[in-house]
Amino acid sequence: MDIDPQTLPQREVSKLLSGTVVPRPIAWVSTISVDGQPNLAPFSYFNVVCPNPPTLLFCTGVRGIEPPQKDTYTNVVATGEFVVNFVSEHLAEAMNITAIEAPPDVNEFERASLTAVPSAKVKPPRVAESLAHFECRLLETIAIGEGAGGGNIVIGTVVHMHFDDRVFREGNYIDLEAFRPIGRLSGSAYCHVQDSFSLQRPRSELRP
Repeated sequence: MDIDPQTLPQREVSKLLSGTVVPRPIAWVSTISVDGQPNLAPFSYFNVVCPNPPTLLFCTGVRGIEPPQKDTYTNVVATGEFVVNFVSEHLAEAMNITAIEAPPDVNEFERASLTAVPSAKVKPPRVAESLAHFECRLLETIAIGEGAGGGNIVIGTVVHMHFDDRVFREGNYIDLEAFRPIGRLSGSAYCHVQDSFSLQRPRSELRP
């Protein structure tokens, strides 16, 4: 099957993208508005950029309704700060509750019965029940496309990390079996990521 994405509605293109680029990690992003209203929402267009400086990115979509920008994006641009909370298996249902499109005055922490705790270096709170959190300051946003179906790349510098003792191991390793993160597939499907295997990393041919 050969497909020219320019010939399909954006909804159909989205199904092909999200069904093929799998599994995707989930950034459970907490922000706060300039008026002090907390917000919490999951984003599966998410990954690491580099370790020096420690940088990550996530993407917010542009909606076909008013307002077109999600509260998360509006808050990040206005305040320059956000927290990425990580989603383990025991938080899947709570994460799903916070995925709802809701007015800006809705507190997703309260709606999902989650505990908001202060961060160390940024104003947005963290999800206490999460086993890891990255506090971030906004580095840059990049707008992609115009109108509904477009998106925004949000790039942040990690300024502080929190790890539950249950997942952190000596030597700065994360215990995957204890962490038990989930990944996003397509539609309403998610996956467990504990079924791992190892490959020996090839030696560099560029070093002496």
